[in-house]
Amino acid sequence: MNLIKQFLAALDPVHSFVPRGIQCVRAEVDVKQMIEGVQNAFAQFKDANDKALAEVQAKGRESSDTKAKVETISADIDKMQSAIDKMAVQMAGSQMVGGKQLADKEYTEAFKMHMKRGDVSASLNKGADEQGGYLAPTEWDRTLTDKLILVSPMRQICRVEQTSRGSYSKLFNLRGTDSGWVGEAADRPQTNTATFKSLTYATGELYANPAATQQMLDDSFIDLESWLAAEVQTEFALQEGKAFLAGTGTNQPTGLLTYVTGATNAAVHPFGAIETVNSGDAATITADSIYDLIYALPTVFTGNARFAMNRNTMGVIRKLKDSYGQYLWQPAVTAGQPATLAGYSLTELPDMPDVAAGAVPVLFGDFAQTYLINDRVGVRVLRDPYTAKPYVSYYVTKRVGGGLLNPETMKALTVAAASA
Repeated sequence: MNLIKQFLAALDPVHSFVPRGIQCVRAEVDVKQMIEGVQNAFAQFKDANDKALAEVQAKGRESSDTKAKVETISADIDKMQSAIDKMAVQMAGSQMVGGKQLADKEYTEAFKMHMKRGDVSASLNKGADEQGGYLAPTEWDRTLTDKLILVSPMRQICRVEQTSRGSYSKLFNLRGTDSGWVGEAADRPQTNTATFKSLTYATGELYANPAATQQMLDDSFIDLESWLAAEVQTEFALQEGKAFLAGTGTNQPTGLLTYVTGATNAAVHPFGAIETVNSGDAATITADSIYDLIYALPTVFTGNARFAMNRNTMGVIRKLKDSYGQYLWQPAVTAGQPATLAGYSLTELPDMPDVAAGAVPVLFGDFAQTYLINDRVGVRVLRDPYTAKPYVSYYVTKRVGGGLLNPETMKALTVAAASA
């Protein structure tokens, strides 16, 4: 346990100021050390959990000491695995935020000057609207989008498209085309033709309103682009994460969970609802139901399938064994790879429901084929030096939408007893 505690105390190498090249090399070394730490911790977890199971079998309950040890090690594994996942994403995206060439240097420089001093030049006219807001230059827009990708799990695993319109419509083929066998000289009568139905993905508007003092802007050599993106990213990612899973579709994306059988949008998609599999128990998840969930998904969609759940559910899943006594959850074995569940990748989505009767705490499928995130091109920024003097506020808005692409590529686990 001392080794694990020392490891956890050193989990924050990313936030220290280190040149990018050195930081990437060190990150690779840190990930390897983290993976070894998780594997050691999981070995301890298995020993402690096996002891708890033996106590339950022998005495009818596990001792408080054993239970506490299992929970403590499980929490440590969560922290280490989360750090591994975070660093792996940062390593993969390390090239996203550097080395960009200005697409419109004059406008970018004029925009920066306006953000600092409020000076307006003629070159800003192309970005002005009636309320005095300005479209951020392409580089600023891309910086914010790149940062959102790094912190938003749904953006990492789902399909993301940009649209220049307020809403996005997709046409779905409901099939129905017929064919037939004919002889060389036989007539070829007309066959039935497929029918189509469209689904519209409306966008909602996200906003943030960070502030800095005018003296800070005047006296400090501040990188406004990085500062503004850093201020906005956390709030945007938090709100997006909730909406992409449970959004109502009114002034926000329509959440993935709302399309599950029995949910509010189960009948909206032309292909129907996301089908569910019962957990086999009215209050928890069983190992058999994990395999039932996997085999409920057609083989053609399992190539890029993954599990998604929150950390509390991971704690429940980590204790499950198959019929051979092997744990279903396994830590990552190489850098850049996530933990696995029954051989499939596992992604933590903090906004998924906890394990509870009637809840849907686990999703399994190909997220890139299942859910669409559509970004309305353009981040808009309004500089406000008057409302909260001496602070200068930056009112930042971005229009984002989302909705179900294909319910056939996803299955959901419902906490419920097995069907009769």
